[in-house]
Amino acid sequence: MAEITAAMVKDLRTATDAPMMDCKKALTECDGDMEKAKDWLRDRGMAQSAKKADRVAAEGLLGLKVSDTFTSASLVEINSETDFVAKNDGFIALVGNTAAHVFSTGVSTVEELNETSYETGTFSEYFTAQVARIGEKIVTRRFVTLNAGENGCVNGYVHSNGRVGVLVAAKCSDAKVAEAMAGMLKNVAMHAAAMKRTTLTSKDFDPAFVEAETIGRIEAIKTENEELARLKKPLKNVPQYISASQLTPAVMAAAEEAIKAELAAEGKPEKIWANIIPGKLARFVADNTTLDKELALLDQNYVMDDSMTVAEAITKEAAKHGGTAELVEFVKYEVGEGIEKQVNDFAAEVAAQMA
Repeated sequence: MAEITAAMVKDLRTATDAPMMDCKKALTECDGDMEKAKDWLRDRGMAQSAKKADRVAAEGLLGLKVSDTFTSASLVEINSETDFVAKNDGFIALVGNTAAHVFSTGVSTVEELNETSYETGTFSEYFTAQVARIGEKIVTRRFVTLNAGENGCVNGYVHSNGRVGVLVAAKCSDAKVAEAMAGMLKNVAMHAAAMKRTTLTSKDFDPAFVEAETIGRIEAIKTENEELARLKKPLKNVPQYISASQLTPAVMAAAEEAIKAELAAEGKPEKIWANIIPGKLARFVADNTTLDKELALLDQNYVMDDSMTVAEAITKEAAKHGGTAELVEFVKYEVGEGIEKQVNDFAAEVAAQMA
């Protein structure tokens, strides 16, 4: 049996970052063979990960990697069990390394990611070793990579807390405009990170969702008007619709006829109607697209200049560079969204340990 010295334990700990006593046990089990001890610790880490498999990992961080040319970008979510671990330097490094590796390999699934080569082994082996060092359940939950394509531009943003991140991609009229739009797209990504979870446009809404929201929102305005009436304050307009997805050609034609009837009733000369109708139709659209303004990114008022929508701001910026740009893809991640967090009964847990 080889003698296990303090220097050997220190060297193994430096190489693996495993706890001191685990390093000593690994060397003892492997008769002082450093490489075998590393494998023993890695295998032990895998066993520990398996024991943690039934725990819920709903905390964590997002990682972002954007190409220097703004032609591609990857966004990654890594989950941990606790917010405390999410602030660990080792965990932060793991998130950054995973984002960079997803970006460089172009993989599309976690299974593919795990099988890729990384350092001296597979990415799965690297990841498992990091989990063993950090000491709680950690999982790669999801990731996405956006590629700009010809005359395209991609950029992204992760909020300072690491929990909300956005990728956006635009198609531009030429390569010069695409290069110039990178800063604008980062601003749009920051805007989207600050707003409620959204779709790109009103066309992306599920019709059933719009129908249900229509009923609820109209009733909410009616209820609010009752209170405004009691306070003798101006009432809010009660819309018929809440999204541009509902404003069919027939609906718009009916709205125009209603405006004409209103102008006739007011005694306005018919020769000036053409000057009035466009403005009233625009007001009709504004009053009947409240859902879009709240949840459709391109229809929201741009936070950096609320006199414009996001779509208008993008158009204006592209025009400054002599071309056009259209936002075509949008991804938003929020750490832990959709995961049912486990609520522990601490007293019961202690009692179980004492039994």
